[in-house]
Amino acid sequence: MQLTLYSDYSLRVLIYLGTKPEDATATITDIAEAFGISRNHLVKVVHNLSLLGYIVTTRGKGGGMRLSRSPEKINLGDVVRHTEGTFDIVECFNNASNTCPISPMCKLKGIINEAYRNFIGVLDSYTLADILKNRKQLQSILLSDIKIRSISSG
Repeated sequence: MQLTLYSDYSLRVLIYLGTKPEDATATITDIAEAFGISRNHLVKVVHNLSLLGYIVTTRGKGGGMRLSRSPEKINLGDVVRHTEGTFDIVECFNNASNTCPISPMCKLKGIINEAYRNFIGVLDSYTLADILKNRKQLQSILLSDIKIRSISSG
């Protein structure tokens, strides 16, 4: 199984925000630069995470974003279910577009569905807090580049 970049980036935004002190905010540019990913892609991701209630955003000068709740209350399975458009891993998972002639008697769909349930089941057993157990190391990697850029541009 492979998550879309959208889900990957959503998880990265949450991880980044989870490394910040509780009252501190971050910008889309901060996150894009820390991970070396497109700011334009993150705009959509951040907007959706805000609509889903995972983050709070503030517009304007001094604005930014932060987690809307503690990392212990952000379940990874929920995030992935909310950010993955579909889990139609094989054609026969989508009844509307399925053209596979062996679909009615094929056992593959059941096996792949079991694998999906186990995949999501594992994610359901973890929260953002589990990812942040090495918070200090994550901070040193993700936040150090921003400090260096700020010092060198100031």
